[in-house]
Amino acid sequence: MSTLICGSLAFDNIMVFPDRFKNHILPEQIHILNVAFLVPEMRREFGGCAGNIAYNLKLLGGEPVIMATVGDDAPPYFERLDRVGLSRAHIRHVPGSFTAQAFITTDLDDNQITAFHPGAMSFSHLNKVADVKEARLGIVAPDGREGMLQHARDFAAAGVPFIFDPGQGMPMFSGDELMDFMGLADYACFNDYEAKLLSDRTGRSIEQLAGQVKALVVTRGGDGSEIHADGQRYDIPCVEADEVVDPTGCGDAYRAGLLYGIANGFDWPTTGRLAAVMGAIKIAHRGGQNHQPSREEIAERYRRAFGAAPW
Repeated sequence: MSTLICGSLAFDNIMVFPDRFKNHILPEQIHILNVAFLVPEMRREFGGCAGNIAYNLKLLGGEPVIMATVGDDAPPYFERLDRVGLSRAHIRHVPGSFTAQAFITTDLDDNQITAFHPGAMSFSHLNKVADVKEARLGIVAPDGREGMLQHARDFAAAGVPFIFDPGQGMPMFSGDELMDFMGLADYACFNDYEAKLLSDRTGRSIEQLAGQVKALVVTRGGDGSEIHADGQRYDIPCVEADEVVDPTGCGDAYRAGLLYGIANGFDWPTTGRLAAVMGAIKIAHRGGQNHQPSREEIAERYRRAFGAAPW
């Protein structure tokens, strides 16, 4: 079953400042802030929600199809996709633009200052879900505002079930727009902060919102996650990681587990636990796409955590 991943492809430029921001920012002078941080350490990672989700779904043995937009600087990402066996047939090049990218500076206290340039992501509405005839499941992940609105409508019109996953894009939408998304989607997924924001903007409780979809998922980091489905709540425990290195992309790994479980007809406890396993595997590695477990190793990790493998 092909799963269409609508979302961003991006470069994550990650820099480490070997000091503390607070030592260089004067609170009483914040109105004329002008500081520079020397960052001897820097790395560039392949990222973006669509790229990360598709990468993890491929590890599980799924059939992801990426739908995204990129700029003139995309060739290294294209080479990356070719190496890992992910199709770029539905990735649109937008001439004269940059691929979306984040510039993240972290200090010794793990505080972060981030600048994000959307670039080609702003043209994601030019891609059409109907162009992927083989799609049987999908996800609307963080992307350009108009693209997210368009792809949700496209999935619904085509009768393709999909997950609504607004992530950091949620502030772009009003309460009415978020309710429209919930009315179109079959499933929805949020972290705990996003779930609270969703409730505030729509004026509805999580339990009420769960009634709009087949399943509503709320992730809570180290406290696990919960799945509201079938008129009940399934509590999914957090899987202990071998080590905690970098949370970047953990949510995307989790969502890949959800998509795989849905595509293969797993029950909700099994689907949630597989998603939790994928998050635990990812957090032990830097970046969103540097972990390389085999499908057998993923099954073994699940077995260690829950006593029996999902396949």
